[in-house]
Amino acid sequence: MDSARLQLASPPQPDQGLPPPLAAVPVPWKSTDPCQGHRESPGALVETSAGEEAQGQEGPAAAQLDVLRLRSSSMEIREKGSEFLKEELHRAQKELKLKDEECERLSKVREQLEQELEELTASLFEEAHKMVREANMKQAASEKQLKEARGKVDTILFAEFQAWRESPTLDKTCPFLERVYREDVGPCLDFTMQELSVLVRAAVEDNTLTIEPVASQTLPTVKVAEVDCSSTNTCALSGLTRTCRHRIRLGDSKSHYYISPSSRARITAVCNFFTYIRYIQQGLVRQDAEPMFWEIMRLRKEMSLAKLGFFPQEA
Repeated sequence: MDSARLQLASPPQPDQGLPPPLAAVPVPWKSTDPCQGHRESPGALVETSAGEEAQGQEGPAAAQLDVLRLRSSSMEIREKGSEFLKEELHRAQKELKLKDEECERLSKVREQLEQELEELTASLFEEAHKMVREANMKQAASEKQLKEARGKVDTILFAEFQAWRESPTLDKTCPFLERVYREDVGPCLDFTMQELSVLVRAAVEDNTLTIEPVASQTLPTVKVAEVDCSSTNTCALSGLTRTCRHRIRLGDSKSHYYISPSSRARITAVCNFFTYIRYIQQGLVRQDAEPMFWEIMRLRKEMSLAKLGFFPQEA
């Protein structure tokens, strides 16, 4: 019994001369895949398993490396983005500074212009007020001189004028006209050629004297006191050699007399006086006595100036 157990417990010994069991003989393995035309040894399976095991061991390290690379790229992008933003911010600040400087400059220019405008306005107002003050002062001085002149005027002249104005007439024997004839009209029409002077005075009083510019055509002329009245270089009233641009005609006469500018101014001054007193006589002048009187005094002044040789150059 014991020997049998021993026999069973010990491995059977190979019999001499018998072939080894099938399990102990290595049999080459063939792939059943028809597309695989080569044989793979069991060593290849071992190597593949080892590679997969190595790959399985390297997987976490590679993943960690990829994460590090991603982090590095992200940091690089952030750094570049930060630099770009800094540059943009710097450029924007620079442009803003330039705009601020330009705004400040424009503000200073505006303030300067406003100040100059205020100064100019003040200067203009001051100048205007000054001109108004000067005008008022001149007006006051003129009024004062006028009052003084009126106070100095002989009251007899004004009384004579008022008496004539109550019954205006052209009769030169009345006190008012007699004085004007004696002091102004007579001396103003007293020319060297007495004969023609008398005729001119009568024509002026009758309002029949005509003054006209010299025409180019030749018209009939007469001689007075041996003076050639047809010459435009000799005045028929003064007898002096003067350039005569006007001539006179008396009444309906066809004769013309060339006169110098001075003679024409004297005749014109007298004619203006007679024209005004005729208007008064006809009732065409509607003013108070005082304005009429001073207008007559002005016309008398014009006759006195013309008699002295003062007359406009266009005469």
